[in-house]
Formats: sequence, structure tokens, C-alpha cells
Amino acid sequence: MDTVLAVDLGATKFAAALVDETGAISRRHLVKVDHDADAEGLWGQLVDLVDDVRGAAIEAGEHPLAVGIGAAGPISPNLERVSPINLPAWRDFPLHERMSELTGLQVNGDGDTKAIALVEGWLGAARGHTNFLAMVVSTGIGGGIVLDGRLLDGASCNAGHIGHVIVVPDGRTCTCGATGCLEAEASGWAIQEITGLSPVDATPAIIERTGRLVGRGVASVMNLLEVDLAVVAGSVALGFGQPFFDAAQAELESNCRLGSATMKPTIIPAGLGGEAPLVGAAAVAWRALGRLPDLAD
Repeated sequence: MDTVLAVDLGATKFAAALVDETGAISRRHLVKVDHDADAEGLWGQLVDLVDDVRGAAIEAGEHPLAVGIGAAGPISPNLERVSPINLPAWRDFPLHERMSELTGLQVNGDGDTKAIALVEGWLGAARGHTNFLAMVVSTGIGGGIVLDGRLLDGASCNAGHIGHVIVVPDGRTCTCGATGCLEAEASGWAIQEITGLSPVDATPAIIERTGRLVGRGVASVMNLLEVDLAVVAGSVALGFGQPFFDAAQAELESNCRLGSATMKPTIIPAGLGGEAPLVGAAAVAWRALGRLPDLAD
């Protein structure tokens, strides 16, 4: 079966694998991001990772058709330049050009959570829905929006940054420079700064607060765009589990009251769980190859 090379570039780890047209993953490799590295050092980590996957594929007689990348933002169209907020060594880094030169393959990329929106509509919890929000609550917080079956891009391909919706007006200063952003209050790095604890050691009160704030941010998006489903991935949200989702759902219902009688605002875990980032990156490639089902169907 045909495959593509999928690459997920997060704030704490890079991952790569082969992914086929059913979403099945093989040859997966990952590496922890070296936050002390400069731009070329990070690129070197990525080169080694991609070479490992391609080497294993070639040994097995597999030859991916293209490369799909999901990257933390901000980004420029097709990842010509990337400047991930939580990877300060990369500012205007020419990722598309570098990856094209490295692999010799067609390269297509998008924001990591926009990629998750694609795959959740294709294979996951939003399958059959033409209007929904996908988001990640992890080291950072990001989002992707599908309206009328179409993934929203925005002027620079960065539409959906729910992590920078204001949820605590007099709150903490965000890495973006604003005050009270959802990412500054409910992301993994924020939780660690607020509590002095890793999110894996969060108390029930912190889990409940994080859920409430995420529900508040999601309500703003739903009220604005008339979507009634949010699917959430990411190590913090999925690690916190049902208490997080219960708190988010309660806050959502309290703040999202403008929908029609047929709409029920709902926030649920992403259907692909921890696989969503890599399979989402693959979905970007399959879409560019014309082999991804239309989300409007």
C-alpha cells in the first residue's frame, strides 16, 4: 500500500513515520527536542530523525510518495517559513526548502492543529461533521477550524489560534506578549509555572480549572462561528482525562447559549488520541496528492 512520510514538529518532541491511506502508522521514530540547540542544531535533529525513518523504509522496500508536515506556529503558507513560539531558535526558518532538498520528495505542510482538524474530520471524532473545532492542549495550545467542510487557512495560514483567545483578562503574560491568553493559563508550560509541578502531578483543582478555562475559550469560538463540536487532543487534555472534559463541558454549556435548538455544544477527546499529530501530518500530504476524502461529503 502507498505511504507518505509524516513529520510532527512539536514543542517538546519531533516525530516521524510512514502513514498509509487508512491512517496506519509504521516505522515510527521520535526525538526529544534539544531546547539548548540553535537553529541548525534543531535542523540536525530533524535530519537524523527523517533519515532513520527513510532508512528503515528503504530496507523494507518502501518508498513514500510525499512528505506531510504538521508544525507548531506561527507559520507561512506551506511552511515556507516557520517561527514556533515555543521553539525560539527557529525564527523564519526555511523548513519547506530544507525538507525538499533533504528528501527530494513533494513536501506539503500546515499548522499542527490544523492538520489534526483534517484527520479528525477524516478518521476521528469529527467524522461526518462539516463544522467543528479541533484543538490541542499540550505544552502549548493550538486549534484548527472546519466550516462547511473546509479547513480555514486565514491570511497567513494561521487561522484557529484558540490558544490566544483571552480567558483571564487580568491574567498572566503570554509568550505572544498579550495578557490572559488561554495558552498562558491552561497549557502544560503554564501549569508548571503556576504550580511548580509537572502537569502529570496536577491536583484535582488544577485539572478542574484547566478544563473550565478551555471550555471558556471554546465557547467564544462556538458563539462566533456557530460550530457545536470541539475535539481535543494533546498530552495535558488526554492525560487529565474525564474530570478535565467534564469541567470543560460544564463551562461550555454555561457560556455558549446562542445556538439553535438543534445544536448542543459538545467538547470531547480527539478520536485518534495520541496518534492524531502524525496521522494529521500525513493527511496534509494525502490532501495535496488528491487522495483525501472531501470533509464536506
